[in-house]
Amino acid sequence: MKTTTRRRTAGFLAPLLALALALAAGAPAHAEDPPLRDLADRHGLRMGVAVSAHLLDNARYAEIAAEQYNSVTHENELKWESVQPQRGQFNWSGADRLVDFAQANGQDVYGHTLVWHSQLPSWVADGGFGPAELEGVMEDHISTVVGRYAGEISHWDVVNEAFNEDGTFRDSVFQRTLGQDYIATSLEMAHEADPEARLFINDYNVEGINAKSDGLYRLVTSLLDRGVPLHGVGLQSHLIVGQVPASMQANIQRFADLGLEVVVTELDIRTTTPASQQQLQAQAADYTRVFQACMAVDGCGGVTVWGVGDAHSWIPDVFPGQGDALPYDHQYAPKPSYWAMHEVLGGDGGPGPGPGPGPGDGDCAVTYTVSNAWNQGAVIDVTVRNTGSAAVDGWTLAWTQPAGQTITSSWNATVTQTGGAVTAEGVSWNRVLQPGGSATFGLQITHQGQTAGPAAFELNGAACD
Repeated sequence: MKTTTRRRTAGFLAPLLALALALAAGAPAHAEDPPLRDLADRHGLRMGVAVSAHLLDNARYAEIAAEQYNSVTHENELKWESVQPQRGQFNWSGADRLVDFAQANGQDVYGHTLVWHSQLPSWVADGGFGPAELEGVMEDHISTVVGRYAGEISHWDVVNEAFNEDGTFRDSVFQRTLGQDYIATSLEMAHEADPEARLFINDYNVEGINAKSDGLYRLVTSLLDRGVPLHGVGLQSHLIVGQVPASMQANIQRFADLGLEVVVTELDIRTTTPASQQQLQAQAADYTRVFQACMAVDGCGGVTVWGVGDAHSWIPDVFPGQGDALPYDHQYAPKPSYWAMHEVLGGDGGPGPGPGPGPGDGDCAVTYTVSNAWNQGAVIDVTVRNTGSAAVDGWTLAWTQPAGQTITSSWNATVTQTGGAVTAEGVSWNRVLQPGGSATFGLQITHQGQTAGPAAFELNGAACD
């Protein structure tokens, strides 16, 4: 087995690097709002981020990556074309830089990826190797890369994207030449290179229960039955707003029931761009759903988001007209999705206690619409809009519910009714109303034959139209 070694970064650099990053970025302290990594640590969860080593030259990018996340994944630097572009010629600069960064900031490293049909150098993809030689090429690559980082990279996506959408095996140079046993062989090679590392199979569109995830389930079951060293599955989770699979938690559970760790490895939730405030609120709700699905299952190890901020996301290049998929925007400001993650991990879901500045009289408008009604019940949609010129950071809408009406449930707001008095407070993903922005929430009520709406509303104490 061929291995290389690398010098470990001394642990005493951690506080110096953190201080340098904070000073370079002019970062304020955030004592009132613990970072995501601290909240995740309380649950024993991975709160990870994909990082491009060259972007660490951007002080704000580096600060967020260090401050908010307890785990980092190489976005590209460990893919085959990056780390071994020519046979036997390895380029460690970017990969080493991120490992050093992680060590300096007390972070775990999740290795991505060893055997993949894409971002594969032509000398492998088009090399015309026979089975024995291709297996030797794989063994040299895996043993060298994993061996170099033994003890430093704890988890590896050993095999990436092995399946078609119908659950059959994807055509690749590895599948064509070696058959599906290339997967077991790759895992065995990685285990030999670092017996302590946890080894994963990773794929996309396997978040819910479907034909593709069924194929993955059959594979991992057979590998476990054969005693192949496999410790987990990665659900990439490149999702679209409004399309988080309803079966995601059940899917995580069935893999966990096999004794495997499940990790959401590449989370982003894209929408059309530029995203409206309503889209950002819906996106935040979807981030909450993903975290809830993971946190409901003991075997789910955590979540990694695929990038620090929207400015450097892969999505617009692949899906023109779509993007804005990450918890930080193009200027590295936290979005509603950030605060949604913060809240679901046990934080307060906002930048500080108490509501922000409220509107003046007439600077808000409310629509109250009966969307469905039956004998003694109804569903109500309420939209509150900021018609003023200043953002409202933290809102409370108050009204008097008509006589005989009782609110039995609500969504997208925290609603309280005492007698006829009702208050609705924004939640993490819709707490900020930008000028011209709005938030919509829902109510279900019981009534005595009348569904008429309230006579008046107040937003943070100011009357609305």
